[in-house]
Amino acid sequence: MSDLDKYIKKRKEKDLEFAKNFDTGYEEFKIGEILKQARIEAGLTQEDIATILKTKKSAISRIENHAKDIKLSTLENFANSIGRKLKISIV
Repeated sequence: MSDLDKYIKKRKEKDLEFAKNFDTGYEEFKIGEILKQARIEAGLTQEDIATILKTKKSAISRIENHAKDIKLSTLENFANSIGRKLKISIV
């Protein structure tokens, strides 16, 4: 277990409000970060993605930084724009 994981575990045990909101917030952050990393690996900028998706750079920034309530079709379009496929699993 990493130091970060240990910290999160202890913080959740001590702070119920933190524990209650952490997992949801982390999942939203993780989705945006996955999209951002995939875009960077594809060698594209937010402006490039915006042009491909016929939207504004600010919309791409919101997706990457505040990945809350993103439509499935938006995720699929984003993935396609960087030459990837969207894969969803329920575990």
